[in-house]
Amino acid sequence: MKTKWKILIILGLLVTIAGGVYASIQYKKRGIITVQTGKAIRQDLAAVVTASGEIKPRNYVNIGANAMGPRQITEILVKEGEVVKHGQLLAKLEAVQSQADVTAQKAAISSADAESSASEAAVNAADENLKTLQASIDRAKAEVERSRLSFERAELLYKEELIARQEFDLRKAEYDGLRAGVREAEARLVQARAQRQQFAAQLGAAQKRVTQSQAGLARLADVLEKHYSYSPLNGVVTNLPVRVGETVVPGIQNSAASLIMTIADMSLITAEVKVDETDIVNVKLDQIADITVDAMPNRTFKGHVIEIGNTAILRSTGLAASQSNISSQEAKDFKVVVALDNAPEDIRPGLSCTAKITTATRQKVLTIPIQALTIRQKGDLEPKPKDGKETKAAKEGKGAVIDPAVEKAKKEEIQGVFVISGEKAEFRKVDTGITGATDIEVTTGLKDGDEIVTGSYKVIRTMRNEAKIKVDNKAPVKTES
Repeated sequence: MKTKWKILIILGLLVTIAGGVYASIQYKKRGIITVQTGKAIRQDLAAVVTASGEIKPRNYVNIGANAMGPRQITEILVKEGEVVKHGQLLAKLEAVQSQADVTAQKAAISSADAESSASEAAVNAADENLKTLQASIDRAKAEVERSRLSFERAELLYKEELIARQEFDLRKAEYDGLRAGVREAEARLVQARAQRQQFAAQLGAAQKRVTQSQAGLARLADVLEKHYSYSPLNGVVTNLPVRVGETVVPGIQNSAASLIMTIADMSLITAEVKVDETDIVNVKLDQIADITVDAMPNRTFKGHVIEIGNTAILRSTGLAASQSNISSQEAKDFKVVVALDNAPEDIRPGLSCTAKITTATRQKVLTIPIQALTIRQKGDLEPKPKDGKETKAAKEGKGAVIDPAVEKAKKEEIQGVFVISGEKAEFRKVDTGITGATDIEVTTGLKDGDEIVTGSYKVIRTMRNEAKIKVDNKAPVKTES
């Protein structure tokens, strides 16, 4: 045989052997899944709820028009951003008619006061006249008493014929005249008392008119006062949408025409954020939070939760779910208010912000990456027949009636991870605790250092229990687009 043919035969044999070896290797690799792995480790873990919203002062008041009917702004005494004090005059509205009514009512009060003063003077004069008349009556009665005694002595003397008839008649006439004078004085006293009662009635009527006029003035002054806007608190003018000469209308909700300005108490600044309904159960009062403001990059402010809303807010409309007439399964949020502990002076209401609320913390707990956690049905974890042979349970169940309870038990979902055991990945049930940003706490089912499957997501989602695996933790090569 020629050398050429010998070489060809040898090469053919080598190719055949190589093909057989390659085929054998590929056969052994059949069903092997390439996975990425990680380890269960102990570390500090914090559960954080992230929500977005805007900066708002805790206490703010919208100053609107209180006067009846449309009113023109005649004067604005502050500027946007200005610090104001409680009770400070902020703006004036047109008040010509109200001012005229107050002036007229003050004149009416002055007239009623003058009438009341005149009536009071008349009553006082009547009182003095009564005193004078009473004194005259008292003096006249004293004279009558003196004359009576003189008359009685004269009468005794006359009976004993010790005095003349003429003297007796003089004393009797004097006595009768003094008695008549007392009756006349008493009549004048009665007349003076009646006149005094008339003056008193006039005084009472005048005083009532004064009181009524003062009440009318209070009412008109209140109407006039509603044309002036005063600050109800110490704060800052954060919104001033109107100018002098514009017209404002009271009583219109959510209307720009009813708002003059907004006064905000900047001593307590809050971040009002909307927390997803799945996270709100973990949020509690006084939990600490980190707040970042979009307009202030690279700065984080500390705060704490001071208010948690009880009403769900529809994410699409921003209205409370209780205001909706139809049931909705759309996503909902809850309002949470976080107070900034040390708000900067340059912060402004309305700025967009993000709050990261720490709902729980754990020290040195066993954790795994969140993506390693998966769900399997209990029936999928039962061992499968090998080499086409049926298990004893399958043989016994063939032709038997299916038990609904058994089928329901097979569909029970179990939470767990795939643990590396040699060249296989075994599913292991785990119980979890709090969830951090990238890791989750494991309370039972794993121990420190256990190697688990962490990727890829598609592999974890589809991999079966006890699947053959190949570990490849190399970083994926980035391809240029």
